[in-house]
Amino acid sequence: MTLHERVQDAFLPGGVLSLAAEQFREREGQTQMALAVAQTIEAGGQLVVEAGTGVGKTFSYLVPALLSGERALISTATKALQDQLFARDLPRLVEALALPIRSALLKGRASYLCLHRLEQARRDGPGDRSTERALGKIEQWAQATRSGDLAELPGLDERSPVIALVTSTRENCLGAQCPKFRACHVNQARREALAADVVVINHHLFFADLAVRESGMAELLPTVRVAIFDEAHQLNETGIQFLGAQLGSAQALDLARDMLAAGLQQARGLVEWSQLAGGVEHAARELRLVAGRQWPGTKLRWNDASPDGLDGAAWQAGLEQLQHAFEAAAEGLDTVSELSPDFVRLHDRAMALASRTARFALPCAPESVRWVDVGQQIRLVESPLDIADAIRSRVLRLESEDTGVDEGAEASDREPQQPERRSWIFTSATLGDDARLRWFTEPCGLQDARVLRVPSPFDYAEQAALFVPRQFPRPQDPAHGAEVARLAAHGAATLGGRTLVLTTTTRALRSIGDDLRQRFAQDDAMSSLEILVQGELPKRVLMDRFREGAEHGRPGCVLVATASFWEGFDAPGDALQLVVIDKLPFPPPNDPLVEARGRRLEAQGRSPFNDYFVPEAAIALKQGAGRLIRRETDRGVLVICDTRLVSMGYGRRLLGAVPAMRRLADEADFDAALADLVTHSS
Repeated sequence: MTLHERVQDAFLPGGVLSLAAEQFREREGQTQMALAVAQTIEAGGQLVVEAGTGVGKTFSYLVPALLSGERALISTATKALQDQLFARDLPRLVEALALPIRSALLKGRASYLCLHRLEQARRDGPGDRSTERALGKIEQWAQATRSGDLAELPGLDERSPVIALVTSTRENCLGAQCPKFRACHVNQARREALAADVVVINHHLFFADLAVRESGMAELLPTVRVAIFDEAHQLNETGIQFLGAQLGSAQALDLARDMLAAGLQQARGLVEWSQLAGGVEHAARELRLVAGRQWPGTKLRWNDASPDGLDGAAWQAGLEQLQHAFEAAAEGLDTVSELSPDFVRLHDRAMALASRTARFALPCAPESVRWVDVGQQIRLVESPLDIADAIRSRVLRLESEDTGVDEGAEASDREPQQPERRSWIFTSATLGDDARLRWFTEPCGLQDARVLRVPSPFDYAEQAALFVPRQFPRPQDPAHGAEVARLAAHGAATLGGRTLVLTTTTRALRSIGDDLRQRFAQDDAMSSLEILVQGELPKRVLMDRFREGAEHGRPGCVLVATASFWEGFDAPGDALQLVVIDKLPFPPPNDPLVEARGRRLEAQGRSPFNDYFVPEAAIALKQGAGRLIRRETDRGVLVICDTRLVSMGYGRRLLGAVPAMRRLADEADFDAALADLVTHSS
C-alpha cells in the first residue's frame, strides 16, 4: 500500500485511529489535511496548512509522519504542547499504529537541571529561607529524576528565581570539562534525540540553534527528512528574537557576580576580583543612567548613532566604557584560566560581551532595526524585520547541500545521486486572512509553498453569537475601560462567572481588573465570584483555577488577561461561555519594530495599514475569538467592545477573520443569548 492509502485507511471509521482516541470520528477536513501532509512527505517541498479549530491537526500530521517511516522533527511554539505531544499524543498513536518507533523530547538547556550548578548553589548558600527550601526540594528530586526536566517537578513556579541557580546557560556551561559531564541531563537528552526516530522540540530551541549552532541541532537537522512546525504562526516573532543581537545590563551584572564568586572561591588573591567586577557593574549602571528616567517598558528608537532623545556623546562614551570593562575582565580571567574550567567559560563570556558591545557602537545591519528597552535595567536590541532570509538561506538551503555523493567511493565511481527532497510542513489554526496566507508566508520566506486552508468543523452560527455594542465609548475615550468592565460584570453575574476578558494593553488589564473587583465587592449577588488577573499568579495556576471554578458547584471565575492568553488558553465545556475583547488588537504604532516594518512597506509602494496593521489585527482577533468554542458541544458569546468594527471600512475585513457566528443587534439580544446559555447549562 502507498502512504496515501495507509493514511486514508487510518482515518476511516473503525480504523486504527479509533483505538488512539476514544471520541474519534471521521472528519473530512482532518483527512484532507493528513493526505496533503502525506503527499508532501512523499514528494518533498513545503506545505502550509491553516487548520481551523476542531480539525484535529495534530493527528493529521502525526499519522502520515509516523506511517512514512521517515525520521521526523516536530517543533511547537510552547513547552505545554511539546509535553502533550511527547507524553500523550505520540504514545497513543505509536501504540495504535503498532509501529516500532522511538521518540525523544528535546528542550533548551534552561529546562534541565544542571547538577554542577545545583552543587554550586548549595555550596554558595545560605540564601533566604524560601530559596533554601526550594533548593532542598530540587536536591531531593534530583536523586530520582531520569530526565532532569524541571517541568516534571511538581509545585515549581516557572517564575521562580531558583531556576536560574540550578540551570545552565550557553555562557556558563563548562561543557566536557564539567565534573558532572557524564551525568549531564542536557547531553543525555541530546544523545536520545540523535538516536530517536521522532524528535519533539520547540521553536525557541530551533532558532537558538540556528543562531549559534550549540544545542545539538546542527547534527540532528541534516539527518531529518520530515520537519513539522505546529503553532507555526509564532515562527516569525520567535525567530527574530534569536537572529539579531541583544546586550543587557543584566548580562553584565550576572558576569560580574559570577566572576567575583568564582574568583574569590578558586583564585583568591591572584587577581583584583573586586576591582574587575566593580568595573563591569559601574560601566553597566553608567550606561543605564545615560538613558535617564523613563516609564517602565519604554522602547527608545535608535535610527542614528544614538537612541532618540539621548546625548550622543555620552551614549558612545558609555558603550566604550562598558566594552573596556568587559575586556579588562577577560584579561584578568585569562591569567587564571588554567586553574579551573569556570575561568575559561567566564573569559569566553567576557569576550563575547565585549564583541557585542563593539557591534552596537557600529551602524545597524541592513534590513534590521535597533531600539533600547528601558526599565530598571537597560537592554540594547538589534533585530531583523523578519525571518525570511534566514529560512531561505539557512533552513531550506539544506536541500542544495545534500549532494548524494558517496565520499568513500573512488573518484571515478562518484556519481551524484538524486537526493530525496526534505518535507517541510507548517501548520496552525491562524496563518492569515487571505487565500495565499501572505501574513505567514511572506515574513517566513515561504511564498513558493503549497497552501491549504481547512475550515473548522464547528457550527459557529448555532454554537456562538457575536455582539458588537454600537452605543459604546470610542477606544480612546477615558470611559471605555469602565464600560467594558460593566458589560463583563453584567455577563459574569448572569452566567455565574465563566468569563474571559482579553485586553490589548497591560494598562487596560489593570484598570478593568480593578473596576471589576470594585463592582463585585459592592454587589452581594456577585461577591462570591472570583476575579483573576494575569500577573498576580503563574499562568498555569490561573488557567487551572479558572477551569475548576465552573466545576463541583464552586463559585465561577472572571479572568482578565492580555498577551499570551489571546492564544493557547483552552477551557472547553461550560467553564468558559463569555469572551469579552476590549479593543481591536492593532500593533502599537510607535513600536520601533512595527515602525520599521511599515517603512519597508512604504518603500515598496505598499500600504502599511492595509498590508500590515489590518492583517496583524485580523490574526490576533481570530486567536482571541478562538478561545470561546473548543468542542462541538461548546456554546458561548463573543463581545468585541470596539465600534470601529462596524463603523470603519476595514471592519468588514476584520469581521471576516472571526468565525461566522450569529450576530446580536443590541443589549437586549445580548441578555437573551446569556439567558439561553444559562438554560443550556442547567
